[in-house]
Amino acid sequence: MRIEQDFKLDFKDVLIRPKRSTLTSRSEVDISRDYVFHHSKRHYRGVPIIAANMDVTGTFEMANALARQKLATALHKHYDEDQLVAHFTSLPPDATNFYSMGIAAPDIKKFRRVMERAGTAITAVCIDVANGYTKAFVDFIHKLREEFPALTIMAGNVVTGEMTEELILGGADIVKVGIGPGSVCTTRKMTGVGYPQLSAIIECADAAHGLSGLICADGGCTTPGDVAKAFGGGADFVMLGGMLAGHDECSGELVEIDGARKMRFYGMSSRTAMQKYAGGVAEYRASEGKEVLIDYRGPVDGTLQDLLGGVRSACTYVGARKLKELSKRTTFIRVGQQLNEVFGKS
Repeated sequence: MRIEQDFKLDFKDVLIRPKRSTLTSRSEVDISRDYVFHHSKRHYRGVPIIAANMDVTGTFEMANALARQKLATALHKHYDEDQLVAHFTSLPPDATNFYSMGIAAPDIKKFRRVMERAGTAITAVCIDVANGYTKAFVDFIHKLREEFPALTIMAGNVVTGEMTEELILGGADIVKVGIGPGSVCTTRKMTGVGYPQLSAIIECADAAHGLSGLICADGGCTTPGDVAKAFGGGADFVMLGGMLAGHDECSGELVEIDGARKMRFYGMSSRTAMQKYAGGVAEYRASEGKEVLIDYRGPVDGTLQDLLGGVRSACTYVGARKLKELSKRTTFIRVGQQLNEVFGKS
């Protein structure tokens, strides 16, 4: 047993310090990014925000809405083969949608069948497991890269630099970062395992960029300011679940409670999801997610305007004309309870 004494930070523990700027309007800020993925060599240009591959948010409808503003979507893995083939083969060439899968045998067989039918229409895949530290996961990334050298691979989740390096060296183009920060994730409560998300982003980004890899910050963002902090901390992509839930483009059940319209939102490791897709929680495991009711918010376009406007505004406060400059111009100021504890204040 050992204890790390260094402070680790979440989004709530910091603010971004403003700096002198020559920008006169948010409209001057370019929040798109251009990447060439290290292994696949594919080019990407778009706003590097991704709808999470949860069955509520990772929908075809969400993908179509986000594509209009050059955002990406990680589709959930529970669509059937015909639906996935039809969707991917109809995508415009500039759309970025990730095919999502786990590493279980049925996932692999389904992926091969869809790839045989859709072919080069599928350009990116999200390999999503709760624990990205297992040898089986690393071996799977190796094998997938060998078999599909031109496929852009996003893989996770991990929260430490050494495992980020392992996955990039093994064939991942993007490493998904985050264990337990999601609003409907209970992993930290159920297992005691996790890592403060901002520190995870900073450390994993440093490790990834040294190997020409990229990271996707997955979870913990509840406001546009959190998204700006994630980019300021070095994230190349940010994945959102709860912030995009509750909209017309989501698949959550709409209910009315005391005259207010609500939509069901749940984690993919929740009892609700496992009952829906696996017939219940297996006897050897526990649920690591929960179900909540969130306010119905109508079309996602209004939320996207607030989200993208907030990120643009953050850039203007530090003088970043492009999103790629934000991390270079970000200075975080520590605030809140952790700092008070250092100085013995109540």
